[in-house]
Amino acid sequence: MRTLRSLPRNIWALSLTSLLRDVASEMLVHLVPLFLANVLLVRTGVIGLIEGIAETTSSLMKIYSGWLSDQWGKRKNLTVAGYGLAALATPLLLVAHSWPGVLLYRFLDRLGKGIRTAPRDALIADSVAPDQRGIGFGLHRAADSAGAFIGLLLAIVIVWRSQANALLLNEQTFHKVVTWALVPSFLAVIVVALGVREIAHQRLGAAPHLTLSGFDPRFLRFLVVIILFTLGNSTDAFLILRAQTAGSSVVMVLAMLALFNLIYALLSGPVGALSDRINRRLVIVAGWLLYALVYLGFAGAGQTWQFWLLYATYGAYYAMTEGVAKAFLADIVPSERRGTAYGVYNAAVGLTALPASVLAGVLWQGAGGWTGLGPAAPFLFGGILALVAAVLLWLWV
Repeated sequence: MRTLRSLPRNIWALSLTSLLRDVASEMLVHLVPLFLANVLLVRTGVIGLIEGIAETTSSLMKIYSGWLSDQWGKRKNLTVAGYGLAALATPLLLVAHSWPGVLLYRFLDRLGKGIRTAPRDALIADSVAPDQRGIGFGLHRAADSAGAFIGLLLAIVIVWRSQANALLLNEQTFHKVVTWALVPSFLAVIVVALGVREIAHQRLGAAPHLTLSGFDPRFLRFLVVIILFTLGNSTDAFLILRAQTAGSSVVMVLAMLALFNLIYALLSGPVGALSDRINRRLVIVAGWLLYALVYLGFAGAGQTWQFWLLYATYGAYYAMTEGVAKAFLADIVPSERRGTAYGVYNAAVGLTALPASVLAGVLWQGAGGWTGLGPAAPFLFGGILALVAAVLLWLWV
């Protein structure tokens, strides 16, 4: 097996870019739902709607952006543009005083993600040999989660210095974190612009359309299964709010998330390399089974130590699925349609996130006059769907 040192420059440059971007985004993304709930007093149904709209926006853009990178035969410019838009959206949080302002930020931030994700993933796949796909995507995910770990540590320091062990987030603290997050946001844009080289590939040359004809049947079946799984995989904002409802302070929640990302970073590379040697599908199935256990655990957890354990295990689930699933797609999709395939895959996940997040919020706190089923409900629902999806992935795909 080839070593990390044999990976090409693009993998390292894109990994560093993702590290910097995640330093910025992870400083903010987990505090945004707390800002909405604690400062703006927004209900979980609205928080789920905001997150769902944001992910849907990203997903719709991924379809077009992925196809466009195939059509042009170039992927770098779209990747740079996506990171740039996300950086420019960040200052909006400094002037957001109601939930529509937060929605605008999330919309633009996810639009940037939608522009960059499919071309970037295709650029990674184009840059490595087939027997390096697992380790290539694994390194990228490891850098991504390492950036998240660093970002969360920075957020913890800022929150601790501002409000120590307070249970609720305040507006002044949130704005301090936003200001510091601007630095790595723009550094990420500089690195991807200067460090990544375009990889020539055959242009698609066809008009844009939404048909899935011509793809491997395994890809189409995998899309069906991933949609089912994602329907129970609501926004991670609810994991944060769940820990807070059990009495965890803002600093404690951020520390749990830092542990999650540390585990994610440490395991992504080795698990990716393992998937180069064994059936990638087996690794994904094992990850989904682990996810089911985590969500069922969140449904019943009530003590701080239980949330620490669950967040650590959640990091292992991410390491076993995120990069490996993208490597699996590269195995079953021709290179000239790779951008389109990643766009469709990410779109399937993101479009399902809207009903998943809204449904989870409604199950928790209800809607209108209905008060919902309580904080355990969305996690029981997600755990059961994950078990069903894991069985289908193994038997059908």
